[in-house]
Amino acid sequence: MLVLVAPGQGAQTPGFLTPWLELPGAADRVAAWSDATDLDLAHYGTEADADAIRDTAVAQPLLVASALLSARALDVTPDAVAGHSVGEYAASALAGVLDDTAALRLVRARGLAMADAAAVTETGMSALLGGEQDVVVPHLEKLGLTPANVNGAGQIVAAGTVEQLAALAEDKPEGVRRVVPLKVAGAFHTSHMAPALDVLRAAAQNLTPVAPTVTYVSNKDGAAVAAGDEVVARLIGQVANPVRWDLCMERFKELGVTALIEVCPGGTLTGLAKRALPGVKTLALKTPDDLDAARELAAEHTSAAA
Repeated sequence: MLVLVAPGQGAQTPGFLTPWLELPGAADRVAAWSDATDLDLAHYGTEADADAIRDTAVAQPLLVASALLSARALDVTPDAVAGHSVGEYAASALAGVLDDTAALRLVRARGLAMADAAAVTETGMSALLGGEQDVVVPHLEKLGLTPANVNGAGQIVAAGTVEQLAALAEDKPEGVRRVVPLKVAGAFHTSHMAPALDVLRAAAQNLTPVAPTVTYVSNKDGAAVAAGDEVVARLIGQVANPVRWDLCMERFKELGVTALIEVCPGGTLTGLAKRALPGVKTLALKTPDDLDAARELAAEHTSAAA
């Protein structure tokens, strides 16, 4: 059983879209998406520097575009899909809930709204490596921080003000090996993002979501969501709610997933899966050179191929 997963913000690096644009039809597809989002995705994916693509309003549509471009190039039908944070917008399109353009327009609205919310107070996020969840979470709450991403495999991401994050760096929870600041511009998936909710609700009013064509695993709680309108409601709500990727991986186990492919820019989620899902084959799409191996893996592990 194959699950296709899409990474979240922070996975982007300068120039990462360059080799993908060399595929037949890719440049035209990205140009159309650029028109739809009023954002030069090709420029940001090939020429822009790290600071430019760290901008929330740019990073989010860029990540969804790269996920969709690589998934469409892969051209396989998985048994299930899921996305981490903004990657869930790509997952909604891969499941057929929204078409690609609608997903990109919605995520463009999300990025702009979250950038505005992040500008109110100087906030950020840091990953904690190691430690037990029942020890780490109370420690974060004591410092006024939110466990914004509970990723499993010994990783929790804290979010809050820069002062709170500085206090965390000086006072790590017991068992935590490292605290690593993330390349994001705000305290995503916390109450700091609440102002973005109304903007997203307005942006989603004219959407016509349909039921997922494959199993859609929500990062809110690991639930398999079967209704298109509920998927969209969860997409909106997750900007101010924690991401529970640990529960997504638990759901993968329950579903009987045997292989996981992470779309571009892959690496983060496959790393978590290698630690939390022993025995599950993993592959990250970094460049088009990975496509043949990914297709072979998909052919071996999709239910249709079994």
